[in-house]
Amino acid sequence: MAVLVGKRAPSFKAIAVLGGEFEPDFSLDRYLGKKHVIFYFYPADFTSLCLTEILAFQERLADFEAKGVAIVGCSTDTHFSHYTWLQTPREQGGIQGVTYPLVADTTKTIAANYDVLGGHYDYNDAGEMTFIGSPLSYRGLFLIDKDGIVRHQVVNDGPLGRSVNEALRLVDALQHYEQHGEESPADWEAGKNALRSTSSASNYLDKHTAR
Repeated sequence: MAVLVGKRAPSFKAIAVLGGEFEPDFSLDRYLGKKHVIFYFYPADFTSLCLTEILAFQERLADFEAKGVAIVGCSTDTHFSHYTWLQTPREQGGIQGVTYPLVADTTKTIAANYDVLGGHYDYNDAGEMTFIGSPLSYRGLFLIDKDGIVRHQVVNDGPLGRSVNEALRLVDALQHYEQHGEESPADWEAGKNALRSTSSASNYLDKHTAR
């Protein structure tokens, strides 16, 4: 598993579905210098656990937007699959009403570059290249700052859903550090006391982060 923290988030251009429309050259670069980004991967459209996460982010979208954070989802499904799921009412297992972008990683290169693609290529006994495992993404989540640097990442296996509250807590922690230079101790939440940063590891990382 690649550790992308402290490195520039891998760039890409792909088709996304946003506001009921296809965007052929969607890129996270649109947020550079403007917003923090929560970029998350989910395994597949029309699956029950993925549905809960996608809707959970939508339900808290206003909270993220108030903090200047964009939410972007991604799976290896096609943009047609995304669109169909977005048009399906929630009472029928759909995600109608989701307003943030869903990226279609049909080539699986985005998931591979973020190192969240399950399975791997190998050769069989006949010398033919085959894919071993399931070519779906794990539940990866990346918090990217305004400079395009990954500041937090977490990757769950397929059966393990993520916490939107924890994603918000990490946003608060990062923004508090950016604004006040104070570090967040264990289980820190906004409004609680933080630690004044001196010559700690965080200062070292700031100086040596790929900008």
